[in-house]
Amino acid sequence: MSDAYIYDAIRTPRGKGRADGSLHEVTSVRLSAHVLNALKARNDLDGHAVEDVIWGNVTQVGEQGGCLARSAVLASDLDQSIPGLAINRFCASGMEAVNLAANQVKAGAGEAYIAGGVEMMGRVAMGSDGAAIAVDPTLAMETYFVPQGISADIIATEYGFTRDQADALAVESQRRAKAAWDAGRFSRSVVPVTDQNGLTILAHDEFMRPQTDMQALGALEPSFRAMGEVMPGFDRIAMIKYPHLERINHIHHAGNSSGIVDGAAGVLIGSKAFGKAFGLKPRARIRATAKIGTDPTIMLTGPVPVTHKILKDHGMSIKDIDLFEVNEAFASVVLRFMQAFDVDPGLVNVNGGSIAMGHPLGATGAIIIGTLLDELERSDKEVGLATLCIASGMGAATIIERV
Repeated sequence: MSDAYIYDAIRTPRGKGRADGSLHEVTSVRLSAHVLNALKARNDLDGHAVEDVIWGNVTQVGEQGGCLARSAVLASDLDQSIPGLAINRFCASGMEAVNLAANQVKAGAGEAYIAGGVEMMGRVAMGSDGAAIAVDPTLAMETYFVPQGISADIIATEYGFTRDQADALAVESQRRAKAAWDAGRFSRSVVPVTDQNGLTILAHDEFMRPQTDMQALGALEPSFRAMGEVMPGFDRIAMIKYPHLERINHIHHAGNSSGIVDGAAGVLIGSKAFGKAFGLKPRARIRATAKIGTDPTIMLTGPVPVTHKILKDHGMSIKDIDLFEVNEAFASVVLRFMQAFDVDPGLVNVNGGSIAMGHPLGATGAIIIGTLLDELERSDKEVGLATLCIASGMGAATIIERV
């Protein structure tokens, strides 16, 4: 087995995922091609430089349907001899693309890959592809299916997190994201999106609300109370699964949950021989990858067991990790991770997260790996772990270390 290295990691700014968002007129294929072109240009990738493009996207219908990865290659400046593989592991699709590419390199199945993902949530509505676990009544009943927002509130109820704790995490995410942008911490990785005339469409994450405070969040109504307490009454389903809970404490709302945005990200992964051939210096080694299945009702606790798994499988402990990126799908997900491992909050999502900047589903896993790498370099630390919760009850994780 050879090592797999990260040579480059970039992302687009995240645009508001709605009709008035700055990226709304850009298709998934074009935004993906924009990232591929930037990686090609930054690293002089001529000819069949990489074995494959592995690209995650969650809602695989319409313009995001078919093999989006291959369409993106053909729309880009990459050589047409490079194929493309579209994958879907829900919110971890971008991370799974990176992990799959790294493990292919380690196994000797090619010297280099581009991996990442895209999601244009303002153009292709989340859930518009259907999902058996939600729409097949037999499976839904067998698995005690509830929507993700209810799952997040179950976590808060089960592990004792309050509305104030969730709101405080959200305010801090906004503060850290603004501080990171103000300090230029994303300048190496963020590639502005331009139109066909070369004019900049978006150069900055536009979902951020740095003025957010506890008072403003306190005025928001819980987003999932109605679907939990009224018809179809998902709270009752949850309490059949968890009879020890007397009620579900609904603490999540738009301000302490991840934002709906458009965005794409890509990572260039290769062997040591690839770097020598193209005159590139590796930035980090992908030390370990892992995935796991979890309870599909509470659904979003995956970062905890997958972290236990990746550490155990590779003979590590939580104390071996210098920095953490835990996707802020909902505030309770991050609160549970920090509680489970007694992690210093100052080491988690140092530059803010998806509550502040948004969660473009298929791209987020690749985004947080790149963010983690940038921060390891900036703060002169060595080892970092990135992890996400995943719909239907799964978790994924990646450990990287600086070279």
